[in-house]
Amino acid sequence: MKPFSDACDENKVPILQVIQSYFAKATSVLEIGSGTGQHAVFFAEKMPQLQWHCSDQLIHHPGINQWLVEYTGTNITGPHNLDVKQASWPVPNKSSAHFSGIFSANTTHIMSWPEVELMFTGISKCLASEDGAGDGEECSGYFCLYGPFNYDGAFTSTSNEQFDRFLKARDPQSGIRDLNDLRQLASQVGMTLINDHEMPVNNRILVWKKD
Repeated sequence: MKPFSDACDENKVPILQVIQSYFAKATSVLEIGSGTGQHAVFFAEKMPQLQWHCSDQLIHHPGINQWLVEYTGTNITGPHNLDVKQASWPVPNKSSAHFSGIFSANTTHIMSWPEVELMFTGISKCLASEDGAGDGEECSGYFCLYGPFNYDGAFTSTSNEQFDRFLKARDPQSGIRDLNDLRQLASQVGMTLINDHEMPVNNRILVWKKD
């Protein structure tokens, strides 16, 4: 049976309304943690000017492929095999090692903190800077991260606090991340937080710019 996430279906339009402006000049966007594949199909259809590269661990590929096989467009590639712990990350094409944009939804809170660190390091290496690093592309250099986040060590809602307890009961190394910790981590790898968008159901979209 084709996988389906109610949350993906409910949040896809609000997310699109935010990220489409950041990816307006992008030619290639890497999605980290494509999950079911629903976001990939929806965003690729709504942003046909770019190539959407979906990725996830191999266990999720069969479900993603069930969504991709029904997509009639030509601007999705993947799913690429991507675990943040691996040394080699996907590249958009043979002529470029950099993506002009990166998107990820609901990933940092299901990872351990060392894995979050590895994700940001990997992003900093494969995300293009504004000048395109000589790749000949009109690059955006934005990383859009969707999910729940804490502020100054505090939860933004009772439901997020309950969700955090659920996450830690399942995996003690996971949990909702604090914005200050993420900002410091991003700074260490050459990215600056430029925007913080409020989203429905106590979520946010954090937008990082490659320095």
